[in-house]
Amino acid sequence: MQNIDEIYKEYSQIVYKYLFCLTHNRDIAKEITQETFYIALKDISKFRKECKIEVWLCQIAKFLWYKELKRKNRIIDIKEQDINNYFSELNVEEDLIKKDEKEQLYIKLNKLDNITKEVILLRILADLSFKQIGDMFGKSDTWARVTFYRGKEKLKKGEKDGKKK
Repeated sequence: MQNIDEIYKEYSQIVYKYLFCLTHNRDIAKEITQETFYIALKDISKFRKECKIEVWLCQIAKFLWYKELKRKNRIIDIKEQDINNYFSELNVEEDLIKKDEKEQLYIKLNKLDNITKEVILLRILADLSFKQIGDMFGKSDTWARVTFYRGKEKLKKGEKDGKKK
């Protein structure tokens, strides 16, 4: 078993990206990432190696996020400003995607059911594999692929519907 410093170096970005997809807020994602590794250090003896360590860490992170939501009684929503900050953080050139197109994408994403939206965000923003996404939901990588594909199709259908009007 790796020590916690090695685990942190190897998996902190994955946990952070996963949390950003859930929270849509850099500061909250950073804070819960730190708390996730604190809990992992404290409870490392509870890790039974039934799944990959990054899945276990992301499960802890998700639990902490939901605990935070219950505490603050907030609603999960994609905020354009937070996503723009995330893209800036990754140094993605703003010219690649026009602001208007991004706004429309956010609106369409928010119309999807929460699971589909989360799968799409985990795949695109967190750059997780379908296997990792499936593991996080306790499902197969095929389930994650199908959910992602169907979500993309719904987004495309919404785009066609919008052009007809």
